[in-house]
Order: sequence, then structure tokens, then C-alpha cells
Amino acid sequence: YDSFTYPQSGFSLSDNSKGNQRLKLSKIGNIKVKLHRKIQGTVKTCTIKRELNNWYVCFSCEGEPEILPKTGKSIGIDVGLEKFATLSDGMIIENPRYLRQSEAKLKREQRKLSRTKKGSNSRKKQKTKLAKMHLKIKNQRNDFLHKESRNLVNNYDTIAFEDLKIKNMVKNHHLAKSISDASWSKFIGYTSYKAESAGRKVIFVNPRNTSQICSSCGNTVKKSLSVRTHKCLCCLVLNRDINAAINILRLGTNP
Repeated sequence: YDSFTYPQSGFSLSDNSKGNQRLKLSKIGNIKVKLHRKIQGTVKTCTIKRELNNWYVCFSCEGEPEILPKTGKSIGIDVGLEKFATLSDGMIIENPRYLRQSEAKLKREQRKLSRTKKGSNSRKKQKTKLAKMHLKIKNQRNDFLHKESRNLVNNYDTIAFEDLKIKNMVKNHHLAKSISDASWSKFIGYTSYKAESAGRKVIFVNPRNTSQICSSCGNTVKKSLSVRTHKCLCCLVLNRDINAAINILRLGTNP
């Protein structure tokens, strides 16, 4: 098993005079642990899990939500592949592309793995090396998504996203890898649960024609995906994604 859980009892967390945390587990004993943040609320369950050669303890806690003070600001967000996200106030979040950046190295290590003999120690070592690379990419992506979602929740009372059918979008084999690397679904999920605990609101709007409609006059200006600038007869010239984000905000605040 890669994980097991103590429900309600069988574990306790204590510290000594030097501040070193000790986790006492029933049938196992005392284990030194390093907490990445202070535990808040009442601990309900304790889960021990393994990722490759690393062991982690996860505490499920029950506590009161931390309601953040109102900012009086709302934002519309258009997620994409060229830019990870474009906000209606003009701010752009660059796409880090962690998988794409490591793709060449991953292919080299995968070729090394395919040349090793099945059942050999060298194959086991190479599999572990490859798994560590994938784990690093996963951790980099999660760290990025947590930081960006926290920044949004801290700064805006209302956050509007497009209600995208991402499962259908990844069926496009030309875009599937890039969409999975961006992890829009996870980003929206992180933002949603953080917003709920902070007293913020996340709204989902119909994505139909958000990039085609002019955010100034409301006229439809047809353009292909390759056209990155919105130009309307009303003289509005704007980045295509910013125009879409403004429309998303309008639909979210004035449905």
C-alpha cells in the first residue's frame, strides 16, 4: 500500500523543548516530522502516504473559515495556452509550460529506460529516475497553481471563469498535451475551494462567443484563433484575450 489512514485515533502530534515535531503512530512508534505550516483547527484524520522514496503525513482538520476583508473588486479570467490566463484588468499570467520545458530530457531518459534489460537493477534505477522527473514537474505545476489561485482569492471578491468542458477539449490530439500541462481544471478547482473558505464568490459563465463579441459596443467581430487582436468598427483595438476576459466579467456580474 502507498497510503494508510488513522481515523479519529491512533496518532498524536507533540513537540519537545527544541521545537522538533514528533508524530506518535499506533503500532509504529515516534517519528520525527517537519511541518510545512502550523496546524489549524481540530485534527480529524491522519494519513501516511508514500511518493517514490518520500513519506508524507497529511492531517485532515476541521476548523472555522477565515473570511477575508472585502476588496470591492471583481475580475474576469480567460484561460489559454499561449498565456496561462488573461485578466479583465489587463494583467497577464504567463504559461510556465513545465512539461514542455522538460520534454526533451524526459524523452532521453525514456530512451535509456527502453534500452535496459527487463528485471535488471539498472532498469529499476532508471524507472525511479524517470518517476522523480515526473514528480518534480507535478510539484512545480501544483506550486504555481496554488500561488496564482491564492493571489486571485486575496485580491478579488468575485472571480468569473468560463464554464469550459475541458474533458471534451482534451479529445483534440493536437492540443491535449498542452491543455493537460496548463491544468486549467485544477487551477479553477484550487481557486474555487480557496474562495469558498475566504467568503469570496466564483462564477461560471457561458463561453460562447466571449472572444468574438466586442466588449465596448456588443457587436460580433468574427476572427480565427490565429488573429490575436480584436478590432471593431467602434474603434476599439484590444488584445483578443483581454477583450474576452472583459466579456467574461460582464457576464459574471450582469447575467
